[in-house]
Amino acid sequence: MIDHALFDPAKADPEAERLNREIIAAQAQAPDPWSMPVEEVRERRRRGSFAYPAMPRSARAETITIPGPGGPLALRVIRPQRKARGAYLHIHSGGWVWGAADEQDPWLERIAERCGFVCVSVGYRLAPEHPYPAPIDDCEAAALWLYHEGRKLFGVEALTIGGESVGAHLSVMTLLRLRDRHRLPKAFRGANLFSGLYDLGVTASARNWGEERLVLNSTDIRRFADGFVPEGVARRSPDVSPLYADLAGLPPALFSVGTRDPLLDDTLFMSMRWAAANNGGYTSVYTGGCHVFIRYNLAMTQRALELIERFLMALA
Repeated sequence: MIDHALFDPAKADPEAERLNREIIAAQAQAPDPWSMPVEEVRERRRRGSFAYPAMPRSARAETITIPGPGGPLALRVIRPQRKARGAYLHIHSGGWVWGAADEQDPWLERIAERCGFVCVSVGYRLAPEHPYPAPIDDCEAAALWLYHEGRKLFGVEALTIGGESVGAHLSVMTLLRLRDRHRLPKAFRGANLFSGLYDLGVTASARNWGEERLVLNSTDIRRFADGFVPEGVARRSPDVSPLYADLAGLPPALFSVGTRDPLLDDTLFMSMRWAAANNGGYTSVYTGGCHVFIRYNLAMTQRALELIERFLMALA
């Protein structure tokens, strides 16, 4: 059971709480992202800001292009500097609307070195230009390529998958498709799911958060869902909201979330459903952590990254 004391605001990490106040203040002074063209917001995100710091691009990264359902699909690859023990298929965040495969290279370099995994980040198509099912289709294609061809190319057997925010959503949707469409329920040995969004109907914590923007707010979450799900698709269909899917037969997962994340309920609900499906895994709650707090230089970040690495290494 999750310790209820984790949700006591009085026990929040002081360093994280200071950062939260600074992020809220910085975002309050910034332009509303929904007032700008989507391409401008994407470019601002790439440049970075105090509220969303840019991460340096890896000089070691290479791009492999594979056939995708919408044309050539780019995979950003960072290899370990020793014999690989496995591979990690990473799916980036950004609300299905923003983000790119090269915006989290330091995390992937760290996993490559500490875990000995080849890290493969998927450059999936973005909404609103390419709404559902395009992003899921691309991630499914990347997973199948890694399973059928990538293992031989990289000289590995152990495959893992994961991502942050909607990257966690797309990771689960990919696992479900492998199970249901390809009879490969255990093609991947485990999933690293950080601050995921699993209910496009919007959970209570996301609905009740309000307009204060601490990385995300309630409007952002609704607008992301609006961009991703076209008219006529039920928001709580298992085809788009994995919280409502049959989760039986999936691999173990590490669920991580901060208590100051509007998507807190998504992780709490999804991790309990994962446990009830007897899939195994762990749930880690960080008191005072904001949405995807591992992007920020915190002692809490180091603890979370070390737990992720221990989880992944145990799967090799």
